Amino acid sequence: MLHPGDRVGAAVSGGADSVAMLLLLLELREKLGIVLSVVHFNHKLRGKASDADEKFVAKLAAKHGLAFHAASLYVAKKAKAERTNLEDTARRARYDYFQSLVESGELMRVAVGHTADDQAETVLAHLLRGTGLAGLGGIHPLAGPVIRPLLSARRAELRAFLRAKKQTWREDATNQDTTRLRARIRKKLLPLLEKQFQHAIVEHLATLAELAREDEAYLEHAAETQVLAVTKKSKDAARVPLRVLTDCPAKQRARDKKGEPDLELGNLPPALQTRIVRHVVASIKPRSGQLGAKHVQAILEFARSGRTGSSLALPGGVEVRRERDELVFQAIGTAKLAAAHEENAKFEYNIDLANGAEQLPVPELDCVFRFRVIDWPPNRAETSEDGAVLDRNRLRLPLVLRSWRPGDRLQPVGHRSAHKLKRLLNEKHVSRWDRDGWPVLTSGGDVVWARGFPVAAQYAANERTRAGVVIVEEKS
Repeated sequence: MLHPGDRVGAAVSGGADSVAMLLLLLELREKLGIVLSVVHFNHKLRGKASDADEKFVAKLAAKHGLAFHAASLYVAKKAKAERTNLEDTARRARYDYFQSLVESGELMRVAVGHTADDQAETVLAHLLRGTGLAGLGGIHPLAGPVIRPLLSARRAELRAFLRAKKQTWREDATNQDTTRLRARIRKKLLPLLEKQFQHAIVEHLATLAELAREDEAYLEHAAETQVLAVTKKSKDAARVPLRVLTDCPAKQRARDKKGEPDLELGNLPPALQTRIVRHVVASIKPRSGQLGAKHVQAILEFARSGRTGSSLALPGGVEVRRERDELVFQAIGTAKLAAAHEENAKFEYNIDLANGAEQLPVPELDCVFRFRVIDWPPNRAETSEDGAVLDRNRLRLPLVLRSWRPGDRLQPVGHRSAHKLKRLLNEKHVSRWDRDGWPVLTSGGDVVWARGFPVAAQYAANERTRAGVVIVEEKS
């Protein structure tokens, strides 16, 4: 947790656990080679009592000649304004302050006084609210710059240590309020479990949390590896093959040469599938939003039975839609964000074929278009270019490659009449997001080609054509 030379701030609330941690770090600082200071955050939740806590901690720091870092915030007002949970708001504010001290260079680590009892209470609270493996992991000993050196110590041991040192501490009256779940667990549930079921319940829950964290870390690493291997990412979207998120019977699962499940071919266990979904959504969502277990299961069910072209809205401004053999996760954000995406996708470039060819980068699409004039003699045998070649002599200036616009019409080869491009894109199941910036080529204002469709019938090369124009799109 600590290295010689580290600047460490002991986060002291004034309560027994954090005060004991400070004294222990004072005893160990020379051996550890650390530079110690004291950190306090005043949540302004208990009026004069909160201010008295801050004064107590400031005097404690001064007594031991330690630098004192302090900040305060009226957390109740902030929680009311943001309509958020009071305890969550207080925790975020406190840890944001710790992070700011690290980012400013004042500190390198912040030590927090969570104990084995806190760990047991956290695991039980998560169980009662409903949790998975991550929740069973409880409080982590290391979380970025935050360290928790007392997670193996019992609360009673720390109080005995303080009494032996004749060191006083502050009591927070809200810790006795059993209308709160955490206080009920501390005052009623854990004592009952220790007395009537298992005297070592706190140690057992701490061990459970440690094992859960180890398993969770392994599964998370495996999921991240799979996401990198199978996901196609762009700026605000991610594509995942359906085979990765759909189950198949064990007998049908692909096997490698050693007889083990071939994860590269999909066939992933549910534990990895759910984590892949969470990783993908987290990587693209444009705003905060909690992806719950029900959302994850809905996505997996959508992968199994959703129709091509259908979509599902998710928290955090994400939409997932099914496109043939893929699930596409798209950041949709707000209407403002969608409008910005549409605006950024617009482009218009003139084409000059005087030299017989042109190479045109289109940064809005992250691709390059190549236009090439070729000989097209009569009675030409069928080639792979048939149906995708324009008659050079029928084209009129200006030739323009641009993004499609509402009202554009195209009569592809094989169609009896012209149709709105919007209708053709709908029939092709091109999502409303992907059609932003859809490239078309116009000749004298007429749409003569659009990505994914045959060229316009009246401009297509035929037996009377002498020179054709081939269009090739490549990733840049």
